[in-house]
Amino acid sequence: MVQLMRRVVVLLLLGAAIPAHAALKILATTTDWGALATELGGDRVNVYVATSALQDVHRIDAKPSLIARARSADLVVANGGELEIGWLPVLLQESGNPRIQPGSAGYFEAAAQVSLLEKPAQFDRSLGDIHPQGNPHVQLDPHNVATVAKALTARLAMLDAANASHYQQRGSDFDSRWQQAIARWESRAAPLKGVPLVIMHRDQVYLCHWLGLTELAAIEPKPGVPPSAGYLAQLVTKLSAPPPPRMILRNAYNDPRAANWLSERVHAPVVLLPFSVGGTPEAKDLFGLFDDTINRLLAAPK
Repeated sequence: MVQLMRRVVVLLLLGAAIPAHAALKILATTTDWGALATELGGDRVNVYVATSALQDVHRIDAKPSLIARARSADLVVANGGELEIGWLPVLLQESGNPRIQPGSAGYFEAAAQVSLLEKPAQFDRSLGDIHPQGNPHVQLDPHNVATVAKALTARLAMLDAANASHYQQRGSDFDSRWQQAIARWESRAAPLKGVPLVIMHRDQVYLCHWLGLTELAAIEPKPGVPPSAGYLAQLVTKLSAPPPPRMILRNAYNDPRAANWLSERVHAPVVLLPFSVGGTPEAKDLFGLFDDTINRLLAAPK
């Protein structure tokens, strides 16, 4: 009898340790979309992010550890727009996981949910690292994030129908908080409208478009092409004409040398931006990403 009771207790304890449902396994390609999946899924999802905010997402290796993650994933949340074209197709193919292949319910692209800027009139690799569908770096316009959040909420609810109400409730809550935050960010950032600046790469275009910042030049002569000494010298000449740049934007993952060199010669400060969740200590989540971005832009010397 004692042995029987012990077995019952052990079984009860084991039962308590096993969750009532298995968390949806999500592989996100960037920290931003991983953060969004966590916001929407809560304890119903297990999110793994393939990259860090200090990496250039264009240039990632499909390592065996990532392939193993893809093999067991229920959902891949990609940026899309061919941002991950150099490694994600290999990762998906090598995973052998039919659930997450393009066209399946377990494959989701953020960029496919919004209208892309800078759609090229012609596609030619001699023009640099351009994307035929348009500029894929959509996350620095919070209105795009809101649109992606609604689509991702619907996808989570479809994949995990038993918990659909959970995702819908969290999606509604996120949207409410997010819209309030957008209003606050746009109000605080109003003085930035029309501010002339220099960007590093075309990944800052959506931020400039959202806030009405005026792009005078890009440090890269072509997207993804490092500047030569000759090009930088031409840039100094170009930026000597009015209006002078008020700041030079650099993302956390960028090599700082070209921006610093240019800063010394055109007398404009370099403003380091997180660009992605985790890019700075303050950008701990999506709300922190935009809070810190606005704070850093406003704090730039006049």
